[in-house]
Amino acid sequence: MKSIEINIKEALRFVNADKVNAFEAAAIQGIANLNETKGAGSDFHGWVNLASETTQELVADINATAQRLREACDYVVCIGIGGSYLGAKAVIEALSNSFDAYMAPAGNPKVLFAGQNIGEDYLFELQNFLADKRFGIIVISKSGTTTEPAIAFRLLKEQLERQAGKDAAKSLIVAITDEKRGALRQLANEEGYTTYVIADNVGGRFSVLSPVGLLPIAVAGHDINALLQGAIAMEEATRNPGEQNIAQTYAQMRNALYADGKKIEILVNYNPKLHFLSEWWKQLYGESEGKENKGIFPASVDLTTDLHSMGQWIQEGERTIFETVLSVEESNHTCVIPSDEANLDGLNYIAGKRVDYVNKMAEIGTRIAHVEGGVPNIRISIPRLDEHSLGQLIYFFEKGCGISGYILGVNPFDQPGVEAYKKNMFALLEKPGHEEATAAIKEKL
Repeated sequence: MKSIEINIKEALRFVNADKVNAFEAAAIQGIANLNETKGAGSDFHGWVNLASETTQELVADINATAQRLREACDYVVCIGIGGSYLGAKAVIEALSNSFDAYMAPAGNPKVLFAGQNIGEDYLFELQNFLADKRFGIIVISKSGTTTEPAIAFRLLKEQLERQAGKDAAKSLIVAITDEKRGALRQLANEEGYTTYVIADNVGGRFSVLSPVGLLPIAVAGHDINALLQGAIAMEEATRNPGEQNIAQTYAQMRNALYADGKKIEILVNYNPKLHFLSEWWKQLYGESEGKENKGIFPASVDLTTDLHSMGQWIQEGERTIFETVLSVEESNHTCVIPSDEANLDGLNYIAGKRVDYVNKMAEIGTRIAHVEGGVPNIRISIPRLDEHSLGQLIYFFEKGCGISGYILGVNPFDQPGVEAYKKNMFALLEKPGHEEATAAIKEKL
């Protein structure tokens, strides 16, 4: 099967090959760290061989659980935040019909998401929507006490037990959590929920190829075995250093651009189905590299839509940006532009052309304009939007992230900064055990 490819020639116009090659030794060391489970954050390297080490027995078990939920539910609510929902959301959105949300459930339940915010209206409206529906819950939390998903689970668990009955609800709730510890593990053991394990050595933002992502994706009706096979192919392709290792190429180039003053990376797509893939990517790179006052700021745009809002800034704004363009080679469907006798819109010159042909010309024209306007471009070509290609793409970005973080000189696998807001929030909520912090923060108000 075709593989994703990388093209850096439009970035080499801004930083020469010598500057990119200057990071080769660090990249090779980063690959060695990942392969040999050493270096900063090595206790979170479980994702490196996650796909190839996933047994067919586990895949079959996940598919069986997904089938049980499909038969019992019209809607399944996936509760989680950050890496506990973004990966699944990205893959489901990329593979589903663009108007799936407006279609009646038929064969596969609609996968809804909760616990990714603390929006009262969102949760109220979700509960109101589910009031007369057959639904189940996949709750994802290592501890079971993370505020956002814990609130959502408390609300939806109570509703499910009320609507379906407490005993029936037990078979409609699946918990993905720590193997032995935590509030959710304790509850799952007490209630007899079906459970899957979040491995200690796999961080949330690297967990999409674990049951965290695989179960919701399977519930939505997609082929998780093909997803894993794509990731395995990329795992093999990026295991050894060298010019054929596209994750190494990506990591070196983005660090060369960063050293040259390009502080913002914009992930660009020309297919609206990739919007949430960009959201997943932003967490992956932002949380992995943004520390010690270092790191490229990850941003994203959906083109051509955002050319009508962000295009001016990208073309002529501050030259601190570079673009990584995701280009899907083949559409899954064909839509041909018809001829019109009146031709009032002036489009007859492209009559008979596929819409994707016009989109491709827009992509090429935009890349030329942006490069000529001073924006380096990296291009990632994706054969098509299917499970195998997405598995490749996910692993490519994960491997590139690990290598890039080591080149940058940070621990790519911790996230100490995310605790700061939580401490303040708990103090303001007067959570037990935070009395001194509560008193201190009230003096600041």
